[in-house]
Amino acid sequence: MATSDGPGSLRFFPYDQPYDHQQDAMETIREALVTERDVLFEGACGTGKTLAALAPALEYGRAANKTVVITTNVHQQTRQFIEEARAINDSEPIRSVVFRGKGSMCHIDVDYQECQALRDATREVVDQAEELQALEQQAAELRAATDGAPDDDGNGDTAATDGASPDAANGDLGAARAAVLDELQAAEDQLETMEADANVCERYRRNLTADTSDFYDWLYAGVRTPDEIYQAAHEADFCGYELLKEGMEGVDLVVCNYHHLLDPTVREQFFRWLGRDPEDIVAVFDEAHNIEDAARDHATRTCSEVTLSSALDELDETDDFRVEAAQRVVRAFHDALVDTYEDGLGFGGREALDDDWEDVTIDADTGRDDLTMAFLERYEGPGYKQDLEHALNLGKTLDQSYQEAYKEGETTTRRECRTLAAAGFIGDWMDGSAEPGQYPVVSVRRTEAGVRGRAELYTCIPRQVTEPLFDDLHASVLMSATLRPFGVQRELLGLTDPVTMAYGLQFPKKRRRTFAVTSPALFASERDDPDVQSTVAGAIEDAVRFTPGNTLVFCPSYAEAERYYDRVGTDATPYLDQPGERAEDLRETFTAGENGVLFTSLWGTLAEGVSYDGDDARTVLVVGVPYPHLDDRMAAVEDAFAGAFGSEDQGWRYAVEIPTVRKTRQALGRVVRSPDDFGVRALVDERYARSRADGLGQYSVHDTFPEEERAEMVDVSPEKLKFAMLNFYRELDAYDEGPPQP
Repeated sequence: MATSDGPGSLRFFPYDQPYDHQQDAMETIREALVTERDVLFEGACGTGKTLAALAPALEYGRAANKTVVITTNVHQQTRQFIEEARAINDSEPIRSVVFRGKGSMCHIDVDYQECQALRDATREVVDQAEELQALEQQAAELRAATDGAPDDDGNGDTAATDGASPDAANGDLGAARAAVLDELQAAEDQLETMEADANVCERYRRNLTADTSDFYDWLYAGVRTPDEIYQAAHEADFCGYELLKEGMEGVDLVVCNYHHLLDPTVREQFFRWLGRDPEDIVAVFDEAHNIEDAARDHATRTCSEVTLSSALDELDETDDFRVEAAQRVVRAFHDALVDTYEDGLGFGGREALDDDWEDVTIDADTGRDDLTMAFLERYEGPGYKQDLEHALNLGKTLDQSYQEAYKEGETTTRRECRTLAAAGFIGDWMDGSAEPGQYPVVSVRRTEAGVRGRAELYTCIPRQVTEPLFDDLHASVLMSATLRPFGVQRELLGLTDPVTMAYGLQFPKKRRRTFAVTSPALFASERDDPDVQSTVAGAIEDAVRFTPGNTLVFCPSYAEAERYYDRVGTDATPYLDQPGERAEDLRETFTAGENGVLFTSLWGTLAEGVSYDGDDARTVLVVGVPYPHLDDRMAAVEDAFAGAFGSEDQGWRYAVEIPTVRKTRQALGRVVRSPDDFGVRALVDERYARSRADGLGQYSVHDTFPEEERAEMVDVSPEKLKFAMLNFYRELDAYDEGPPQP
């Protein structure tokens, strides 16, 4: 173990000695933090990125009075952070908190708004009880003073002061006591009423009234998981989530998910709980290649037809001079939404709908989108902006009344104000739908109540969300196994002059092989060709047969995974990952076996952030180039990138090709996870091959890989793949019962 008197960042490095590349990375990161520069840090799987970032961040944070926040959107990585933090804490004590969203931490299962109302009401009850206690103490003191005041004969225990007569002293004390007793009676009556009527959270009441020191002593004695915190709080009748919020000030390290930093509203509250300004935060983002999509999701705003209908129902029940104005603007938008998706569905479109959202194209080539135009045509009034302002103000009034009604116990649930939600979205839509980087879209699906639509403002360029964040933070470390090209990340996220560094696989090259199989390119138009399917299935069968253990097969979609699951013939046990089923259970079953083949989508949850160590998987195949579904939404992102970065080619490269190759590289990284590990990574599609790059031109993705990864790729024909794998695994003496015969 490292000791606390170790030099620099090694103070927080919990093992005997870092790898050379870890030491180099720690020194680079430490220097960047001092100069307040962000870091783009690519490190291949198994290179120790987490500690290489955490050790210098914690050392600098301790020296400069900063709080380190490490964040990810992958659950398995959160568990890894906890393990690393525990190792650090064993050698150099740190105060740390692992923070999770309220939804999974609430003991009484209420939503955010109800929780907020319960907190407010509970605090008011506790404050009233404390006021009553103070009055009781005051009354007791006055009684004692009155009982001890001098009587007419001057025989009392207490003499009058300032020359006042005994009668005057007794009179003043009696009057004061009578006044306090009146206040005391009023306070008792008010508390009794509040206790009877107000909605309170008993767990939060105990947070405010009981001694929580034992809980905090336990919390900071180690690195506790959210489940452990929940259980400890549950057993003590506390609210663990609120205790965490109250106890985060002064911590060295916080582990959380992307939501706490990428959502502007949550971020503001989060920093307040930490007792920190943004410039006091050093943020470490793991799996940082996912920031782009996560930021886009957090910036995207939606409003459903159901919300608009509910707002109209709410307005029908409301007596207020602003109702008519609100109804004009909300009804016009509601009816415009219905008209727009009905017109956009076309003949037979309604009958083809299922319960998945399907986009309806509304983006006009020139001018405003179809929904905006339909709204303006349907609206009748003095001016939608004026009516919208009335609607927003009315919504705020109603929302406050719902809050008070719940707090006072007049309602058993905290009602959500639909008018406020609808008016707020309509305002955002009219202001933002024509802004560069915003894609207005209408979606529709079938529900039990019939066909329903929604409007959505989809954010195409993530830096609109991330640039203000990175500008405000002291510094950030963005790390991933697949961050390059760094220039693209810098532009997409709005980073200013970041430090960049990349470390490839540090394990012996002789223990891995990367093959580019020159099977036919799996263009969408070719995937149904029987000859193409036969060639691809044959390559998969050969790979499975010549793998001494488990094989992973990543396909462009779940449908393609199912196609080859059905088609491939093998003695290995086949497993199929399907949407809607628990992937983690399937992974555990698969890795528990010794000769299995798992078919899944590269866009599913098993392609990144999941380790297949040692015998868990020996060979990984990526079948085809897994481009995302190229719909109008993706075309909008491509167009936005082309406008932001200079050309249509750059739009395709930034929006589609680079993210696709990153996903492929992530899948390849599922095997060969340690110096003692070994395995084969195979790319089954000629678009990956060096020998096909010139002939395929723009369709080749070979050159999109980093140079050192391209250097390891060995082109091999489909029929020769089995011989190449046989030679590799035989050299490592990997076949327990002798090699299979070609």
